[in-house]
Amino acid sequence: MTKFKTSNRKILVTSALPYANGPVHCGHLVEYIQTDIFVRFLRLTGEDVIYVCADDAHGAPIEIKASELGIKPEQLIADVYKEHTHDFKDFLISFDNYYTTNSPENKHYSDLIFRKLNEKGFIYTKDIEVTYCEYCKRTLPDRYVKGKCPKCSAPDQYGDVCENCNAAYKTIDLIEPYCTICKNKPIRKSSKHYFFKLSKFSKKLESWLKRNKNLQPEIKNFVFNWIKNGLEDWNISRDGPYFGFKIPGEEDKYYYVWLDAPIGYIASTENYCKKNGLKAEDYWNSKTSRIYHFIGKDIIYFHFLFWPAMLLGSGFELPHDIVVHGFLTVNGEKMSKSRGTFFTAREFLQKYNAEYLRFYYASLLSKTMSDIDLSFDDFRKKINNELAANIGNFCYRVLNFLNKNFDGEIKEIDKNKELTKEINEKIKNIGKNYYNLNFIEVVKDVLHISSLGNKYFQENEPWKLINEDKAKVHKILGLCVNIVKNLSILIEPILPSFSLDLQKQLNLENLKWQNINFKLKNHKIGKDDILIKKMEEAEAEKQEFPLNLKVAKILEIREHPNADKLYILDIDLGNEKRQLVGGLKGYYSMDELKNKRIIVVTNLKYAKLRGVESQGMLLAGDDGANVGLLTVDESNTGDKVYFEGYKNSTKELGFDDFLKIKMTVQNSRVYFENKELKTDKEIVKVEKVKDGARVR
Repeated sequence: MTKFKTSNRKILVTSALPYANGPVHCGHLVEYIQTDIFVRFLRLTGEDVIYVCADDAHGAPIEIKASELGIKPEQLIADVYKEHTHDFKDFLISFDNYYTTNSPENKHYSDLIFRKLNEKGFIYTKDIEVTYCEYCKRTLPDRYVKGKCPKCSAPDQYGDVCENCNAAYKTIDLIEPYCTICKNKPIRKSSKHYFFKLSKFSKKLESWLKRNKNLQPEIKNFVFNWIKNGLEDWNISRDGPYFGFKIPGEEDKYYYVWLDAPIGYIASTENYCKKNGLKAEDYWNSKTSRIYHFIGKDIIYFHFLFWPAMLLGSGFELPHDIVVHGFLTVNGEKMSKSRGTFFTAREFLQKYNAEYLRFYYASLLSKTMSDIDLSFDDFRKKINNELAANIGNFCYRVLNFLNKNFDGEIKEIDKNKELTKEINEKIKNIGKNYYNLNFIEVVKDVLHISSLGNKYFQENEPWKLINEDKAKVHKILGLCVNIVKNLSILIEPILPSFSLDLQKQLNLENLKWQNINFKLKNHKIGKDDILIKKMEEAEAEKQEFPLNLKVAKILEIREHPNADKLYILDIDLGNEKRQLVGGLKGYYSMDELKNKRIIVVTNLKYAKLRGVESQGMLLAGDDGANVGLLTVDESNTGDKVYFEGYKNSTKELGFDDFLKIKMTVQNSRVYFENKELKTDKEIVKVEKVKDGARVR
């Protein structure tokens, strides 16, 4: 019953590559959490699996974004890579290798595949009309021209794929196009480009789709229709300026980002294999390997047509499965910054536990491309009523009772065959549903097992029975601990941190799927503790931080009449205006300070500085050479500023007490006891100063 048949083959799993010009957001996390749960389950059952991904680091948007920031593209993608890996780690995404498409391995495989396709006659060149902006003096790639879709007339669609009808087309096909950089109407211009003969692969792609029983039927129907309507050859080159790999033999022609981006899957595999004494061809050129891709429904065309055709044409293995998920809505609507429903991964972590989102997404996910909704009312109910009150409560009450009454020891197990049979049936279903990516049913069955345990514990009333038959209670606790142990394994793919902590309390480690049974006896557990609290309780238990910090906007700046290094600032705190005195002269000009959003201590005792009252204090980093303000971009005046796990104090604070609070700067961010300073919308930044600077 607890054994799970493994495939005894190498398995490679990928998630779509996040683009390297912005943060990971909650919509992205649907895919990475879905993939991670699947991979963790495979590992748990003993499969030989690796999970690879990479930042998608090429294309015109990278080049343009870097130009706007006044940095090189390489610096931009390095900065974004650091942010992405930080976010993924905090959401417990367990990549075996996370890489970048701007790598020597990716250059090697891009050139290799291009050469193989060219040698087989699948590449040719021809002059085409491209979209050119006379104002920006550049060819416009598909992400930098918008217009009406030529198929369904949906407005504001990019120049490659319609988000409304999923149609693929060329930039010159757009109706009423405009340059997204300057908003002017572009012109058409002739340019030589390289094309891949996608049209030659219609029959092979159709055969693969029919043969592969793993692919979602609704997706296959989409792709069959595209093939039926005729596949057009694919332009795989772009004119400079373009951040990417140059096509061999060309001076100003580059591989289109969608050519080298999926090749990043192979490159990341190669990078992992080099570091671990393995061979990438055992995954990508082997009939016995299995490749799983996880993607969103917005990139179906590329992954079901272009990518498999490239693999077919260059001699690589086709994917075993391509799992397609839907979009994320928030409170029933498309994510929107203006409505306050757009959350980056980091913003979510400022308010909630990462595992709460993992659990919530798992409770909604199945192998369909239906959209899922992050309803915060439903989110709170699921965490409080299912995760905390059901699973968390059962595990804690069992271990706590055992420690209090039996010194944490179990000996024999109550032989309740009816209960164990029902649980074993649920365990069997859970294994199948994990493998079939039907996580919504996994969560239901895990909750059902926990409910059965709760019911069994409650109905036996061990707190009463212990006075009449202590030996019987000991056996009941033995069975309950085995249920807790099994739950710790069953929930591990979804809640890896909770599972690890629970197994530590059980005084067990490295449990695998094969350890799901009712055989644990003559064992002593460790110290129990509440691992999951209701969201309101977790909020109430935050420690108090001595400062009351808020976002303020500088309205006016004046010279201090009695001090050469001080400014007088009029600030807006949202519901009130105040006057501050700050030692910023020599570090900031008045023009630099005007309208800046800064961080202010609002509960500091008012004080006169050289004869002028300061009604609070602005915060700045000081490294001995420079002084740099703490600033925000997206937050509103009056917004709360805080360290995760701490609630701000409203008690008046003296300056001497303020000096005792040690806040330091690392990577242009402020830390107090390893916690980052943030608002509900963003992480607070520090300007100008070096790492190690004190905040004062």
